Amino acid sequence: MNIGQAAAASGVSAKMIRYYESIGLVPKAQRSVSGYRVYDDGQVHALRFIRRARDLGFSVEAMAELLALWRDRKRASKDVKKLALAHVAALESKAAQLQAMSRALRHLAAHCHGDERPACPILDDLADPPPVADAVRKDGKFGARGHRGGERSAPELRGGNAA
Repeated sequence: MNIGQAAAASGVSAKMIRYYESIGLVPKAQRSVSGYRVYDDGQVHALRFIRRARDLGFSVEAMAELLALWRDRKRASKDVKKLALAHVAALESKAAQLQAMSRALRHLAAHCHGDERPACPILDDLADPPPVADAVRKDGKFGARGHRGGERSAPELRGGNAA
């Protein structure tokens, strides 16, 4: 099948197939007499594997490791599990970071009057972020000088004066 058919069958765009070939994630396809790429069922199966790994958020490097493990029939499943659990830990860490950012923005938005006045703790925080010690921690609580809740604005939480 040609690259368009392989793309449709695998769910990986033709552009990404060419990219994966260029970086060596998948072997370069055979060429027809007229120069078109030709893919077999095994290559399409590998592209589906890559698509699923990508959908699960694996990096290109991790996908290469997974492909090597998949192709190695003498592999130990513990090696695959170790790679998967390392990815789970990275995903959970990223999720915690995103939750902390969400809580920080929600807190700032709660302290913004959202009216016709120009004062805005959201913009104040973006323009003059708190020191690292005062930033929102992963657990959503503020650092040393800050506190959670209350009616203080973001500049007050940083120890500054509200304008």
